Amino acid sequence: MASRGRRGRAPAREDEPRREERAEQQALAPQSSVLPPLLPVDYGVFMQGLVQAMQMQAHTQAALQAQLEAQEGEMEQYLEETKASQKRPAATFQRQDKKKVVYQAQQ
Repeated sequence: MASRGRRGRAPAREDEPRREERAEQQALAPQSSVLPPLLPVDYGVFMQGLVQAMQMQAHTQAALQAQLEAQEGEMEQYLEETKASQKRPAATFQRQDKKKVVYQAQQ
């Protein structure tokens, strides 16, 4: 058991202060995030995608506008019908007895 090497025992005392110093330096050092280099961009493809997105947005906006106008038209028609029905005199409800209706049907 004369020399076992560093593997089987605790780290040497002289090594401990160095580790602590390194840990302190790392903690005090500003954390800078290193970004990977940017990939080359094919601006023709980028612009084509951008134009397609803008065209789709314009198409969607036009479709929504048409739908809104159609709904406004339906609403105007409904309001006109409601106003017209209010101007007409309301028909009085005439109740008939079921017995009388049955009796009349038998004769």
